[in-house]
Amino acid sequence: MRSFLKFFLASFVALIVFSILSFFFMLMLFARMGASNKVVIGNNAVLVLDLSRPLPEMRTDNFASQLDPGGAGDVPGLFEAVQFIRDAAFDDRVKGIYIKADANGNGFAGSEELRRAVTEFRKSGKFVYAYAENMSQNAYYIASAANKIYVHPKGGVDFMGYSMEMMYLKGLLEKLDIEPQIFYNGKFKSATEPLREYKMSDANRIQTTSFLGELYGDFLTKIGESRKIDTATLHGYANEGLILQPSDAERYKLIDGLRYDDQVMDDIKRSLAIGGEEQVNFVGLNRYATAMRGMESFSGNIALIYAQGEIHSGNVSNNTIAGDEYVKLIREARQDKDIRAIVFRVNSPGGSALASESIWRELSLARKSKPVIVSMGDYAASGGYYIACMADSIFAEPQTLTGSIGVFTILPNMEGFFNKKLGITFDGVKTGQYADLGSVSRPLTEKEKALVQRSVDTIYNTFKHRVAEGRKLQAEVVDSISQGRVWTGRQALKLGLVDRLGGLQDAIDCAAKMANIPEVDVTIFPGRRISSSR
Repeated sequence: MRSFLKFFLASFVALIVFSILSFFFMLMLFARMGASNKVVIGNNAVLVLDLSRPLPEMRTDNFASQLDPGGAGDVPGLFEAVQFIRDAAFDDRVKGIYIKADANGNGFAGSEELRRAVTEFRKSGKFVYAYAENMSQNAYYIASAANKIYVHPKGGVDFMGYSMEMMYLKGLLEKLDIEPQIFYNGKFKSATEPLREYKMSDANRIQTTSFLGELYGDFLTKIGESRKIDTATLHGYANEGLILQPSDAERYKLIDGLRYDDQVMDDIKRSLAIGGEEQVNFVGLNRYATAMRGMESFSGNIALIYAQGEIHSGNVSNNTIAGDEYVKLIREARQDKDIRAIVFRVNSPGGSALASESIWRELSLARKSKPVIVSMGDYAASGGYYIACMADSIFAEPQTLTGSIGVFTILPNMEGFFNKKLGITFDGVKTGQYADLGSVSRPLTEKEKALVQRSVDTIYNTFKHRVAEGRKLQAEVVDSISQGRVWTGRQALKLGLVDRLGGLQDAIDCAAKMANIPEVDVTIFPGRRISSSR
C-alpha cells in the first residue's frame, strides 16, 4: 500500500509539473505567434517573386511561420500577392524585385495578373531583374516585364510556341471490354472525347485551335510591347526554331545577357549601391505579405467569396466548391446588412449541375438585395460559368478560359470486363424495369439510353436558359455560342458572355461603385476573414 501511495503521489506531482510547464509553453507559443505580426523587412530590401511556387486563390496558412518571425511566412493568395507587389512600389524599404523565372506554376490568367502588377511596379522607377538557369516559356511571359532578363550561359530559354496534346483511351477501354456509355449535348463538349474517340474530333480541333491561338497571340503581343519586337518577328523566331541556345535568345533580343548567378547578384548590388561583400536583403513574397498584412477582422462592406476547384454536392471539401457550403456562405453574405456588395471569384472547370443550380439560385437571391460581381480566374467553364452567368457584371482576363456551356454524363458498362477478364458474373431481382438503371454490371437498354439522354438535354436547356436570362441574350444567340464550346476571355467579351476584361481588383472597384461605397473594406469567404482597405 505504501509503495502504491508513493507511486501515486509521484505521478500526481509529475502531472502537475507537466501541466504548469505546458501552460507556460502555450503562453510562449502565443507570444511568438503575436511576434509574427512584427516581421522586420529592413532597408534596401529586394522583393523575391519565385514563379515556380504557384499562388493559390486564397492565402494558405503556414503554422510554423507563426512561431518564427524570420520564417517564410504564410503563402499569400494571388489577389494578396498582386496587392503587395503594388504596395512595394511605394514602400521606401523595397528597392526592387528579383524574379526567379525557371518555371511558372501559375495559370494563364494568374500570370497576367502578376505580370500586370510587375509592370505597374516598374512605373515607380525601381528595378526588376529576372533570372533563370533554364527559363520556361510561361515564366518568360512574366519575366519579359522586367528591366533586365538574364539567363545562365549554359542554360536556355523555351520559345517554341504553344501546344496542347490529349491522351485518348478508347482503344484501351475496348481491350478491357469496358463500354463508357457517354451522353452529352453540345458538339464542342470535348471532356468525354478521350473515352469515345481515337483522336481529336473536327469540332474540338476547331475550338482548341481558336482559343490556343488567342492565348498565344496575347503572349506575343505582351512580349512584343516589352521587348520592342513586332509579333510577326517573334512568331518567326518560334516557328523557325531560332531560339535553341541561350546565346540565340541574347542575339535576338529576347533577353539582356548571359550571366551566372553571382554576376546577377553583383548587378543587383550595384543597383542597391552596396559593397561587394555585403549580402543582398532578399525578402520573399511570403515574408513581405506577413509583415504587411493588416489585422484580421470579422466585418466588411464587400464580401469576397472565393470559389475554386470542381463543383460538387455536399459539404466542406478542400480545394473544391461544395454546393451546400457555398449556399450557406452566399446566404450569410446576403443576409448581412453590413455587406453591401458581393464579389464572387470563380476559378473552376465545372462539375455537378445540381450543385451549380443551387449556387446559382442563392446568388440570384443575393442579387435582388445587393450588387453581385463575378471575377473569373484561369477557368470559369461549364458549371464554373453556370454559377457566374447571373451576375450584374462579369470580369475576365483575356486569357481566362470560359463558356463550355454544355452537359455530359458517363455510365460505364463493365459487364465484359468483369465477365471476360475477371470471370465475375452478376444476377439479381428488381421491382421495376428501371430500378437498377446505372448499374455497371450490364449495358443500358435502348429505353434507358433515351431516358438518360432526355435528362442530359433537360439540364442543357436549363443551362442555356440561365445564360440567356442572366446575360440578356436571345435564346438563338445563346444556342449558337454554347454547344460546349470553350472561349477565351477576350472572345467571351465579344460574344456577350462577359462584360469587361480585368482582374479581381477591377471587380472590387466595380462593386464599390455600384454599391456607392467610398471606403472599401473587404471580408473574405470562406474560412478566416481578412479585412482590407486597399
